[in-house]
Amino acid sequence: MPEVIQATTNSSSEPPKLSVERTPSGLTIHLIGEWRLTRDLPPVAAVLREIESTGPRTVKFDSGSLTAWDSSLLAVVSKISQLCRQHKIDEDRSGLPEGMGALLKLSETVPENEGARAQAPEAGFVAQIGLEFLDFVDGISNFVTFFGEILIALGRFVVGKARFRRIDLSLAIQDCGPNAFGIVTLISFLVGTILAFMGAVQLEQFGASIYVADAVGIGMVRDMSAMMTAIIMAGRTGAAYAAQIGTMKVTQEIDALNTMGVSPIEFLVVPRVVALFLMMPLLCIYSDFIGILGGAAVGAGMLGITLNSFVSEAMHALTIGGAVGGVVKATVYGVIVAVAGCLRGMQCGSSASSVGDAATAAVVTGIIYIVVACGLFAVIFHILNI
Repeated sequence: MPEVIQATTNSSSEPPKLSVERTPSGLTIHLIGEWRLTRDLPPVAAVLREIESTGPRTVKFDSGSLTAWDSSLLAVVSKISQLCRQHKIDEDRSGLPEGMGALLKLSETVPENEGARAQAPEAGFVAQIGLEFLDFVDGISNFVTFFGEILIALGRFVVGKARFRRIDLSLAIQDCGPNAFGIVTLISFLVGTILAFMGAVQLEQFGASIYVADAVGIGMVRDMSAMMTAIIMAGRTGAAYAAQIGTMKVTQEIDALNTMGVSPIEFLVVPRVVALFLMMPLLCIYSDFIGILGGAAVGAGMLGITLNSFVSEAMHALTIGGAVGGVVKATVYGVIVAVAGCLRGMQCGSSASSVGDAATAAVVTGIIYIVVACGLFAVIFHILNI
């Protein structure tokens, strides 16, 4: 019997994925990507959890997004069939690839001898840590690869050869710029008041209340404005990017772009990356002023420092290098948020639940990389004495 049973003309090398969708009649299991013995196969634990939690009447299969398969798919489907029999659930195999049903009947004709299969040893604690580390390294590799594709598309954008709609860029700028002013204003003002209150409690004991303005100014301009604005945009805009692009993938709009010869990176990703690249520095500068005003409100209420004296002292404590460094950080953070959101959207599965998973992953990925970048900036700025 040849190892590869069926392969479509799709040249995609998407790894094998298994997603479970709840339907009114039961569960639909989506088989996605290229299933081969040379690849790591997804576990069926998610199917077992859904069966035990929902108690479905039927389990159906959907192989519409399957690009290629061999006996590895047969092994996974056999495990799912065994779960259905154990829980007395009807199984609909009409959605499986042609020929799979006959192979399943053949495998079920003669039962397996008890004890014939060797039990795989459970992974130990050290092995689990190693697997998690490898997943993290693989995630970084995917991020860097995707970022390289974006750089190539941005090069075409600079020379005017990128294919995208100008209205999409305008809408993206409006969404991550003016539409974000409200939440940025609120968070920046609160962060400024918190910094001022914490400083006032300590400095007031030594008669150095005026230096609260220095602490708020330096803290907001050098780090807090860029960091808080980036985290806000990761939760607000990065998740939206992942959901938007993920939905387009579920509805096969990205496949349509590929069919028409239009690069999804140029058409969907470039406008979003450019929008955040342009708007994040402006939001950071705006956050600087709002944070200082928040600190000034605390200074006036607790310490009796006038607004003019507070702002003057804060500006006196700032340096050009610190201000420029904060804007540079915000710009880099904005690119990270955009790339993380678009990457998770492109990696979204073909089910409705995958869109929510992609949005969650975009926020987590964006915040992790922002924190890592912040640490790297701290080292670099220390070396440069900024």
